[in-house]
Amino acid sequence: MRFLGLRIYDARLWVTPGFDASRFGAHPLALELTYHRGFTGAAIARRSVEEMRRQASVPSDQAERWQQRLAAVIPDVQPGERLTGLYQPGQGMRLWRGSQELAAIDDAELARLFFGIWLSPQTSEPGLRSALLARIPGGAAP
Repeated sequence: MRFLGLRIYDARLWVTPGFDASRFGAHPLALELTYHRGFTGAAIARRSVEEMRRQASVPSDQAERWQQRLAAVIPDVQPGERLTGLYQPGQGMRLWRGSQELAAIDDAELARLFFGIWLSPQTSEPGLRSALLARIPGGAAP
């Protein structure tokens, strides 16, 4: 992922056989981000909720609660650090920094919209979505 020509992070996606990109929210998956720049966890949480609201109408009070929840579990990152999220459909998600588990979030809608930042057709980064899906049989973005 690049912004104004600057490398922000590299992303890798793992999915199960039979993954259908048009129904990404129905499949367990893992997404790994390796950062090339430092960010505060609060800034990542804020931007995440902004991106989640691109996909769905989220009331302001709900968005605020989600931002607080994400800010509480997403750490500050430095170049070279890796964050990995595991999406569990209908349940929520788990987050790791490297091999250290950070948190489980048992909120299915927050988790679906969070992973939709990268996988939803409404993503702000359709090129990154296409690149993530390109190597998955049947996963090519429509």
